[in-house]
Amino acid sequence: MRSTQQAVSNWHAQKEFKLGPAWRLLSAAPWTVAFFRAEFTANRPRIGMEEFHASLAAFIAELREEHLSLNEQWQASNYADSWVRHQFLARPMIDGQFVYEPTASTQRVLNFIDSLTQERTNLNSSRLNALLTSIESLAHETDPDATARIRQLEAEIAERQAQIRALESGAEPAVLPRDTAVAAARSILDLASSLPADFKRMRDGVERMLHTIRQEIMESSVTKGVAVGQVLEGDRQLRSTAEGGTFRGFTEFLNDPQQQARFRQAVREVLERDFVDELSTDERHTLANLVRELRRQASEVHSIYGRLSESLHTYVQSDEFRESMLLRRAIRTAEVAVANSPALRTRTPVAQLQLFAPEFETLSGIGLFNPDDHVPPPRLEEPPALSEEDIQRTPSTPKADSAAIAAAVAAATAAA
Repeated sequence: MRSTQQAVSNWHAQKEFKLGPAWRLLSAAPWTVAFFRAEFTANRPRIGMEEFHASLAAFIAELREEHLSLNEQWQASNYADSWVRHQFLARPMIDGQFVYEPTASTQRVLNFIDSLTQERTNLNSSRLNALLTSIESLAHETDPDATARIRQLEAEIAERQAQIRALESGAEPAVLPRDTAVAAARSILDLASSLPADFKRMRDGVERMLHTIRQEIMESSVTKGVAVGQVLEGDRQLRSTAEGGTFRGFTEFLNDPQQQARFRQAVREVLERDFVDELSTDERHTLANLVRELRRQASEVHSIYGRLSESLHTYVQSDEFRESMLLRRAIRTAEVAVANSPALRTRTPVAQLQLFAPEFETLSGIGLFNPDDHVPPPRLEEPPALSEEDIQRTPSTPKADSAAIAAAVAAATAAA
């Protein structure tokens, strides 16, 4: 029963996957994937529009010479537009010009095709050691027993000290064989190749939120609070995904200068080793520019977040301006209605102000003040000296006679 439920769940997931761009790309003509694999590499993740159209036109000419069935009316730009519509490619504007780059789903398809067509196996001693180390680290970091952790740390310290004593005694350090080191370097590159797809999925998610908030600004179909709440909820869900975790982890890495320095130093040391000659030029270039490329992709995500913040700020300000205009209009309408209402009395006119003028007719009547002519007033007399005998208390005021007051009020009312 459990397997049946799992099969049904997988079937629904497969139906959704079949409607996505990744399935359409796998089902497309093989030359499409071949062209993408040739043009978009780790060293060239995006291509200018003119250069891309020129390469595609030359490739289409080669295909037509081999009598491949193609649409004779379509040029390179037509195929490129179709790929953008089918979400195989993205066409953002970078530095004032349009470029083409594979979408996140296309990048995953290309990585999948590369893993199927490459001759070298993914199973090597480096990956087995990484697997074993990861499992041991997971077991150690999730162990709540303090005694077990102390025992594990002491064992690691003893192992490190034994290695130090062996090196101090003149023993040769254990260096990885050349083939094993090359396999380990390629395992690192394979792991790094999956990161751009995560960044692109993160960027695409933020762009969708940006498109949503801009659409709300244009249509004003929902209230301000609902629109902002939808954007914040979408951001929370996006950050909780796997690609969101990757982006958050890399952002923490960028905010740690010491960790960056250690990573760059390790990359420089690896590139100075002899086994690096076994790597291809593209692999060495990818390894040398790994941090730079990831930083560029992370900066694009941050840039889109900045545009999203600006759009939210504009949306909130525009909504507040519209609300203030409506409020002022309503207040003005109410003031006009009150002024024109016949049921209200005429307002009391404002009393005229009486102005006072100086009492002189000529300038000769004005005299300048001379401080020397000032005569200080006489000094005040000393206050009398009082003693306790001079203090006399007044009798307390009696209470009001309520009966007399009531009789006086009644008499005044009767007389009126």
